[in-house]
Amino acid sequence: MKIIDLSMLLEEGMQTFAAHWHPFYESTQLGRHGIENRETRKIILGTHTGTHIDAPRHFIKGGSTVEQISLEQLNGKATLLNLTHLPKKHEITRNELVQALNNQCPERLVCRFDWDLQLNTNEYYTDHAFFSESACQWLVDNGCKLIALDTPQPDNPLNGRGAEKDAPNHKILLGAGVVIVEYLVNLSAIKTNEFTLIVAPLKLKDGDGAPARCFAIEEV
Repeated sequence: MKIIDLSMLLEEGMQTFAAHWHPFYESTQLGRHGIENRETRKIILGTHTGTHIDAPRHFIKGGSTVEQISLEQLNGKATLLNLTHLPKKHEITRNELVQALNNQCPERLVCRFDWDLQLNTNEYYTDHAFFSESACQWLVDNGCKLIALDTPQPDNPLNGRGAEKDAPNHKILLGAGVVIVEYLVNLSAIKTNEFTLIVAPLKLKDGDGAPARCFAIEEV
């Protein structure tokens, strides 16, 4: 058995989406050896800091929250889809997705773009490939329960806040109860197309999202 960590390291200075509703990660030491004789820390982070899940509540008013999502939905057999050949800013059409998956929609889909290599660049948030609305609707219609990405989002990065189409793919997926996992790393270390995915978000009451430790388990 091989366990592959797919989670970003939470640390001060890490890249965070530039909006006031996404706070920067902060860590402050409170307990100190030789003074309080123990070490403790206060941390500040957002519900969408680093590797995290989006619960339906993130974009769907009255949608389910993190603590209401079953562990069975988050964890289990997953399919890895290699999309590293796609150019920057490419829109993945329904037909492209169906063909890449041989018309077999998995319950948990993990999409590899190797986009974690763009972390800490300006292009990380602006140039990634993304899905068409019809592709996302196909996932919903065919029973997908979770989509995980090593990009910041499944939506077109050019659709800015307040635009006519603000995060339509989030709304299609989350509106159907499909959990979105974003900011994965290290997907290139997975050597099999089928593996066990573990997604363990913090159990936050009324959580619209939550940082998560994610890893892959391969049988070797």
